[in-house]
Amino acid sequence: MASADEVGSLGASPFGVRRRRRPRRRVTYAAIAVGGAAGGLLRYELVSAFPTQPPGSFPWTTLGINLGGAFVLAVLLILVLEVLPAPPWVRPLLGTGFLGAFTTWSTFMVEAVTTWRAGAEATALAYAAAAVLGGLAAAAAGLILGRAAASAAAAARSSRAGRE
Repeated sequence: MASADEVGSLGASPFGVRRRRRPRRRVTYAAIAVGGAAGGLLRYELVSAFPTQPPGSFPWTTLGINLGGAFVLAVLLILVLEVLPAPPWVRPLLGTGFLGAFTTWSTFMVEAVTTWRAGAEATALAYAAAAVLGGLAAAAAGLILGRAAASAAAAARSSRAGRE
């Protein structure tokens, strides 16, 4: 039987059966890392360009980032799942990596609490409501747009097939 050190270093199971490493996972992990680096960098640049000043003011930049991310993720999922023949790494690259790093629940929470503590309770509550309800609305709009695009693409395909 393999020791714990051998299991970790050789990829063997505790029962001595050697496991094959999956190269597809490596591609998925790389896609997530590349997408995450790009999404995090874009968010950083936007927040740096449009900072929320002073404390207690409405955090428009983070709200826009999160609402935009919810919309784009919904459109992306419909297009990748139903319209475009995408390679398996596209969803992890764009959905998990890029949009996962671009959008930010933690910053939303910190800004809501900071705004509340600055004495702007109404602004904090409005921000929280706008983020949650706006995120749902943005995702719903993205699904509607994505489905419309999917329907248009299907109609175009069937029209081309009818002419051939």
